[in-house]
Amino acid sequence: MIVALDGTVLLVAQPDLQRDLGADVTQVQWTSTGYLLAVAAFLVIAGRLGDRYGHKRLLFIGVLGFGAASAGISLAPGVGWVIGLRAAQGVFGALLQPATLALLRLVYPADRLGTAVAARTSAIGVAAGAGPVLGGVLVAHWGWRAVFLINIPAALAIAALTLAVRTPVSPRTAFRRFDLAAGALLAAALAVLVHTLAGVPDHGWTGVRTVLGLVTAVVFAAGLVVYERRSAQPVVPAVVTRSVPVMASMALLLVTSGGMFGALFVATFFLQQGLGLDPLTTGLRVLPLTVLMVVGAPAAAAGARRFGPRRTAVAGQAGVVLAIIGLSRLSPDSAWPETGVLFAVLGAGFATVMVTATGTVVGDAPPGHAGVVGGLKQTAMNVGPTLGIAVAAGLMPLTSSAVATPAEPALAMSGPAMGQALMAVAALAALGLAPALVLPRR
Repeated sequence: MIVALDGTVLLVAQPDLQRDLGADVTQVQWTSTGYLLAVAAFLVIAGRLGDRYGHKRLLFIGVLGFGAASAGISLAPGVGWVIGLRAAQGVFGALLQPATLALLRLVYPADRLGTAVAARTSAIGVAAGAGPVLGGVLVAHWGWRAVFLINIPAALAIAALTLAVRTPVSPRTAFRRFDLAAGALLAAALAVLVHTLAGVPDHGWTGVRTVLGLVTAVVFAAGLVVYERRSAQPVVPAVVTRSVPVMASMALLLVTSGGMFGALFVATFFLQQGLGLDPLTTGLRVLPLTVLMVVGAPAAAAGARRFGPRRTAVAGQAGVVLAIIGLSRLSPDSAWPETGVLFAVLGAGFATVMVTATGTVVGDAPPGHAGVVGGLKQTAMNVGPTLGIAVAAGLMPLTSSAVATPAEPALAMSGPAMGQALMAVAALAALGLAPALVLPRR
């Protein structure tokens, strides 16, 4: 929850940060990009370390480091310090995320795991919804530095609870040493992939930088696969990659998060540029999505217990796809109740898939490998949104607008452009139906 809250409050604080530190747009973007790259690169590695040294220990180190980096950012004299400390914050954020999922597996029995996962999903939804509001209040009264100061007491409280709460000891697998070469290849492949996808809105899918970036990511990934096959201690053990429920859930989370965030990206531009709504009104139009995420998560857990993961995930995925197709048919004459219903269906479908797939990932993780599986799950949830936005933005042509400059063009938004981009995002989300169909029946 602290990670989700931190990401959403920063979006509101960035304009004030830019003015205070005299930063340009590219530097401000790197305050988010640097964090994202660090998280994506180290999530799986962090999960593997948790399996070796204990998830409680990794959670404690991660949350204290996250709080310390936040304190440093609040005192940063320049934007370069902010970017560097945000990257450090991303590394510590990577340490704590897989640990939370692995600890759920240890603490809750199988019949109650779905409820715990649903509570976690609801908490993330609350943080995502409350972040912009809280960030606006903090920035208005105390400036951008306040959004990082609030992380400090939260981090200290979580660290204290981590020490106070006793958890079962996780099963340990044979683990002689961490393979640095494999870890470096994995981190490089993920960092290059995320950086390349994040640049698609500026360079397009056929741009030289995009093509070179994708080729480089594939080369690193291929090198990792070859190296892992020969390694006695692979970063991602074969027992994990051979688990059909785990790998299907990863694929499902990847394309579903891509579909939802790609749809949000396009819809936000349409509501503001196409309909001329201000940011607050746009947020209110999208609010049903957050509400249904929060209240839909417990219902999804109950549905998975009654109908099984497969049918529940297929139903949720179908809701995501149909909602995105419905959004693609919106026009300037569409009434706000129609928009609200579509966002509500999208939020409910996404929550259903999140709870079901996450429960399957955590519940079916091979013994002793809950950390690395949690890291893979969080990696999918970080790469997916970047992929979805890249798919959408690649079909939204750049134009000069009233608010754009020749150096910084704005994304064009018209009815046909929106429909084309959203249909591509719907197609991406529809790919999730295949892995949903191979999840366990019960």
